[in-house]
Amino acid sequence: MNKRLGLLPLVMSLCLLLVALSAFGADLQTAAPEQAGLSSARLDRIAAVVQPYIDHKQIAGAVVGVARNDTLVYLKSFGSMDLESSKPMTDDAIFRIASMTKPVTSVAVMMLYEEGKFLLTDPVSKYIPEFKGLRVLVPSNPGDPKSTQYTTVPATRDITILDLLAHTSGISYRFWDKAPIAGMYEEAGIHDGLIPLPGTTGDMVKKLATLPLVNQPGEAYAYGLNTDVLGYLVEVVSGLPLDRFFKERILDPLKMTNTQFYVAPSQRARLVSLYVPGQQGGIIKASDGTTRWGQLEFSPDVAYSDVRTYFSGGAGLTSTVKDYLRFTQMLLNGGQLDGIRLLSPKSVELMATNHIGKLSVWDYYSPAAIGNLGDKFGLGFGMRSEAGLTELGSVGEYMWAGIYNTRFWIDPKEKISIVFMSQVIPRVPEIEAKVHAAVYQAITE
Repeated sequence: MNKRLGLLPLVMSLCLLLVALSAFGADLQTAAPEQAGLSSARLDRIAAVVQPYIDHKQIAGAVVGVARNDTLVYLKSFGSMDLESSKPMTDDAIFRIASMTKPVTSVAVMMLYEEGKFLLTDPVSKYIPEFKGLRVLVPSNPGDPKSTQYTTVPATRDITILDLLAHTSGISYRFWDKAPIAGMYEEAGIHDGLIPLPGTTGDMVKKLATLPLVNQPGEAYAYGLNTDVLGYLVEVVSGLPLDRFFKERILDPLKMTNTQFYVAPSQRARLVSLYVPGQQGGIIKASDGTTRWGQLEFSPDVAYSDVRTYFSGGAGLTSTVKDYLRFTQMLLNGGQLDGIRLLSPKSVELMATNHIGKLSVWDYYSPAAIGNLGDKFGLGFGMRSEAGLTELGSVGEYMWAGIYNTRFWIDPKEKISIVFMSQVIPRVPEIEAKVHAAVYQAITE
């Protein structure tokens, strides 16, 4: 009996150690690139791709991670996380991932769908009544392409949850600066999720529901605040604020402990500085507070704002490359990671299927506006069809990016996922594409 009691402090110490270690998250199992069918020497070309952008002061630094067959085969950091203090970039640096939040919200929606909380074809108004009876903005004289006069007509049908996931609802973004919708959004106090906002997620979404759509539901792909509406839908259906749902149902189970809406004080030293173009060339650190370019408003300090009630499901998260690789690996594995299943393989298959029919992903906005994010769209991310395979990659590869120069790719055929993170606005899509090509040219089998 005494021996057992003597072991008790040791057992308790081990338990506390395990709890402490779990607080630091988990990494994917590592392997040499050759064990996963890639060439180490060829992966080294990633550095040759990234470094010139640092040297030419287009970005301050970056982190790149590559996983294949459930193993981490490449993780390297480059440059600085803060130029002014010459603070070197680290593998565990925290980035504002902006629109890379959207796939996380889409997974949350699909989890609730699997639980029978709704059908994807359900009208959004069934759960958010303010979306009943919407109207659509149309030119007063459709025959005159130069007309600046607009009116509204009734929507031909309700917006569905599927429309929100596929961005075919007709909801826009204010930052597109498309007259006159941008002005209407601003007058109503609609923002794009890039600045701290008072009130709740529901407050903003309900205001959005009072405004006209830019096209009839299902008529066109139009990238907009759809996923912010989905974030509020998650709150309504689950009864939890979005940050709690993410933490309890997605982030904690996947051990993504460095992913959150607001960076904890203990982690703030790892938050990468945000940069903007300098007037004399190069880049300079973005000012604290809100910066406005046209209709676009953003703030680097949204990541540590005191606001704790507004959660942008389309743009609010911060994360690390290692954390986000765990998320992409979960999708690549058909909805599970390390024995934890969030979704069924059929749900992931549905998400990775084109849902905009024959519509080009660019029918509403040009490729230059977003930057090479596929030619079709699934439920939460862009996709590459055979017609869109213009560079190294695979048909069925899916991807998305954040406005601050973060990017991911998932390729079910090659069983590979890539995460690139830097921190500059506007994005530099060219560097993202070159990193992607550098990974694919390293595949040997």
